[in-house]
Amino acid sequence: MNKSVFVTGATNGTGFAIACRFAKEGYAVFIGSRTLEAAQKAAEKITEKYGTYAKGYRTEIFSEENVKAIFADIRARGYLLDTLVLNAANLGIGQVSLDVDIDDFMDVYKTNVGWNFMMAREAARQMREKGKGSIVFITSNSALRVTENRCAYCSSKSAILAMSKSLAVDWGKYGIRSNCVMPGMIKTERWENNANNAKYCLANYTPLQDIAEFEDIANAVWYFGSEESRNTTGAELAVDGGMLAQLTPNINRELWT
Repeated sequence: MNKSVFVTGATNGTGFAIACRFAKEGYAVFIGSRTLEAAQKAAEKITEKYGTYAKGYRTEIFSEENVKAIFADIRARGYLLDTLVLNAANLGIGQVSLDVDIDDFMDVYKTNVGWNFMMAREAARQMREKGKGSIVFITSNSALRVTENRCAYCSSKSAILAMSKSLAVDWGKYGIRSNCVMPGMIKTERWENNANNAKYCLANYTPLQDIAEFEDIANAVWYFGSEESRNTTGAELAVDGGMLAQLTPNINRELWT
């Protein structure tokens, strides 16, 4: 049986690029999305392009019953998951700290921390049976350097770093590894369309004078998710053009667009 990977938030952008990276290596690919139709379409595209088995699932945020049902179905199809990539996130945009509704604030934590934990735990139960596995969290360089009016998002991404280390320590004896990829600015549709002046924000002023493509993140995830990193756990890899390395960006140079 082929190795298998589950990628959340994988119908487009970074998540889809990650799913394609594993499909290219012959992995069976399971895709999660809040919309079943979108997940199924993404799975069909992967099968058509790479010839590997793929299936889409509707993911209900913070529903343990939904999580258990997904992994039961994966098992019923003859797979025990090898790699889990937790890419989906609540971005918590525009949450002004003094005014944000506490339910909206906690919704970010439910997705980014609580739901990710439930997904990781259920995957680990399958991985334990195999004696190995890899969990990869997509966090952000915002876990270490925050942005205005993003308290819930930034602090939840920071929490993921600690959660990943905890799982690495708790589950290492079962051969399960847990690591984080920390992207910076990515050339998303929002960036391409220059929504909210995204092309000219400070996050673009990287030492490499470029920001990440989807494939850059996918390649980092592949390293952690595959046997290429067999002795690496509890670690983070920043893919942000060197943004975290600098004290202040050079805003006097012309931006690459």
